[in-house]
Amino acid sequence: MPASKPKLWRALVGEYIGTFILVFFGVGAVNAAVVTGAQAGLWQVAVVWAFGVSLGIYTASSLSGAHINPAITAAFAIFNRFPWSRVVPYWIAQIAGAACASLVLYAMFSDSIIEFERINGLLRGGPGSELSGMVFGEYFPNPAIFGTAEDAWRVVTLRTAFIAEVVGTAMLALLVFTLTSDSNPSRPPTALAAVLIGVGVAAIISVIAPLTQAALNPARDFGPRLVSYFLGWGEIAIPGPRGGWLLVYIVAPICGAIIGGAIYWFIKMVLRKEV
Repeated sequence: MPASKPKLWRALVGEYIGTFILVFFGVGAVNAAVVTGAQAGLWQVAVVWAFGVSLGIYTASSLSGAHINPAITAAFAIFNRFPWSRVVPYWIAQIAGAACASLVLYAMFSDSIIEFERINGLLRGGPGSELSGMVFGEYFPNPAIFGTAEDAWRVVTLRTAFIAEVVGTAMLALLVFTLTSDSNPSRPPTALAAVLIGVGVAAIISVIAPLTQAALNPARDFGPRLVSYFLGWGEIAIPGPRGGWLLVYIVAPICGAIIGGAIYWFIKMVLRKEV
């Protein structure tokens, strides 16, 4: 993640492409797992997300710094001197990349999704159709694990889901700052950092995904969710069967990334001075 400031249009293209790659592989793995039964284990899906993260970073790094996550962009603006004037344009490019990747995936998996809905008696946009909608947007608790009945809502409350996304994204942001900051004397080579960030994402997904499907990235959720809204899931996508998606999948990751950045700043500015 180079510190130089690229031209805005190049940076936005980089964020668009990097996020497209991230979502294509990650959400593609979710589609494959849910509607075809392939890669059905959580770890298998998490590993594909890891590859998507690493490949997205490698592709976008020289163009934009490879944030590919609005929450990371916000944290970089606060703690890493990233220009505030670029925050919203980066967000738009990231969401656009995620949405376009979702459209491509729907073109590939639409027949499988329709057959999955037929077999499971799901009416798209009706009660319980988050079981198919989860291949794009995210829900809490994870419908593939806990089902879609209202009784499952007691397992993961809105508060629990919010905390999970805050903690998960804080861990991700702390990892990103630690692995990419020039002020960290033990940081790995740039080429290795992308791989380690991907591995970290896979580990976080393994812990958080049973609860919230582990967004950790507002663009990853909102882009695909918006696409699913217009593809027939409607209110099951937005605002969702129980509401709270904006708080859990948009606000919580941004708060978490800021907390993660603050922890790294504290380590760098306070603790290291005492060594």
